[in-house]
Amino acid sequence: MQFTSLFTLTPLVLAAFVAVGSAQSSQCNTGPIQCCNSVQQGNAPAAAALLGGLGIVLQDVTALVGLTCSPITAVGVSGNSCTQQTVCCSNNSFNGVVALGCTPINVNL
Repeated sequence: MQFTSLFTLTPLVLAAFVAVGSAQSSQCNTGPIQCCNSVQQGNAPAAAALLGGLGIVLQDVTALVGLTCSPITAVGVSGNSCTQQTVCCSNNSFNGVVALGCTPINVNL
């Protein structure tokens, strides 16, 4: 009888761990997770050209910058997949053209 309970509870416990891990990996404290076509250092030629054109001056030119980004609001929901780089960025106020202070994240944990 105890083995039956163990076999019944094991899948439920494992599912709970997966759900908690997925929720933690999909959180971004600065706004929605971004899906960017590329992520580069601020002093890379493509990033520097966009930043200069927008009049953006970075304090740390090696900070990661996301280029051509769109928010992912519900990870795992059909239609919200990202085939490029998922990032969490501290400044997403440039309408997706650039996102500043990005940190790559893995939403498929």
